[in-house]
Amino acid sequence: MTHSSGDDAMQKGSISLSGAVGMGTGVMIGAGIFALTGQIAQLAGSYFALSFVFGAIVTSFSAYTYVKMSNAWPSSGGIAMILQKAYGPGAIAAAASLLMALSMVISESLVARTFATYVLRPFEITSGPLVPILAVAVILFAFLVNVSGNRSVGLLSIVMAAIKIGGIALFGIVALWSGGFGFPEASNNADGFSITGFVASVALSILAFKGFTTITNSGGEITNPHRNVGLTIVISIAICVVIYLLVALAVGSNLSIDQIIAAKDYSLAEAAAPALGQFGFYFTVVLAAVATVSGVLASVFAVSRMLAMLTDMKMIPHRHFGMSGPILTHMLVYTVVLASLLAVFFDLSRIASLGVFFYLIMDMLVHWGVLRYLRQEVGANAAILLSAIAFDAIVLIAFTAMKLGSDPMIVLYAVVGITTVFVYERFFLSRWIAPNSESDH
Repeated sequence: MTHSSGDDAMQKGSISLSGAVGMGTGVMIGAGIFALTGQIAQLAGSYFALSFVFGAIVTSFSAYTYVKMSNAWPSSGGIAMILQKAYGPGAIAAAASLLMALSMVISESLVARTFATYVLRPFEITSGPLVPILAVAVILFAFLVNVSGNRSVGLLSIVMAAIKIGGIALFGIVALWSGGFGFPEASNNADGFSITGFVASVALSILAFKGFTTITNSGGEITNPHRNVGLTIVISIAICVVIYLLVALAVGSNLSIDQIIAAKDYSLAEAAAPALGQFGFYFTVVLAAVATVSGVLASVFAVSRMLAMLTDMKMIPHRHFGMSGPILTHMLVYTVVLASLLAVFFDLSRIASLGVFFYLIMDMLVHWGVLRYLRQEVGANAAILLSAIAFDAIVLIAFTAMKLGSDPMIVLYAVVGITTVFVYERFFLSRWIAPNSESDH
């Protein structure tokens, strides 16, 4: 008995250009600003605002590959499509696609846990069982909204993106004006500026921008996809660069590096207090709640579709476990369960680190696949593709070096996880690279 992924649920043209931008910025701003600002400052020191600039530059090189491929072949689960066209339906394409899906699940848990951290901050609760409980609750809410259909997701994405982009911009402008313009004071505990630390921080900045891949994965549902997928990616990255820089400078103007690091899981709320008083503090908490909820919504929407496409492509096995309905609904359930488990068992720093390792390995495989097999077909520039691979590799090496010093166990978890994915897919599919009937090499 065969099952479809529920193409009736994947309605062509059901997401407008503005809805797609709302979805892309929803994932990016939800994770980037609220979850990662403090962690980036911990690695980059006084110049942490510049880390976002370098992150945007590296992301722009990466985005080039996805824009070229999406313009040629827009589809839901687009990254799986890119990898299969490059490597054929073998273990490399399947494993890299699964890494992407897992990195998106990791983002869900990262943003959900950030929601819990900010919402509990007014009650001075920074740990304990309430943090994972609230994180799981917001993931379940995202599941219920997603089950109700694309229109609900698109409309909520637009409304929440407008609220949070306007609100975060307002916070940034007022806090920057109040705190004065300038970089924060250096840490009293630091030995000085570290190039390795700064480059490692760019890995987290890249994670803050990786929401643009959500757009790629929903390409088949965006109106006029051959034009709008690439345009959505460019607009989303541009909006996020401006917002990230504004907020990083605002936080740095009101807190020292030591203060940012001490409050790294809720640094925006902490920065709002000296700049805007108690009202500013609560305003930031509400803003964080809206931003992170929209981030989880968009991420659950995209990753469930990617997993459904992988199932249709026979790249991952599927079991119903007694559930009725289309595969798409089953994938929503699996996504939510896995994200909830991560939110319960890992803190924000470790969740972000796992996301970096999974995403950068997958990203390099995408660029290499397009360079090696599809460059001529999509008209891509080899120098840009090679630069994207080189930037990813440099950042990943620096990040790994820093984590081996501060938290070697998370490096081990990442290596075990990535290796398991590749070995499992190799056994499941029996070949590393299989010829693709649509695009033979």
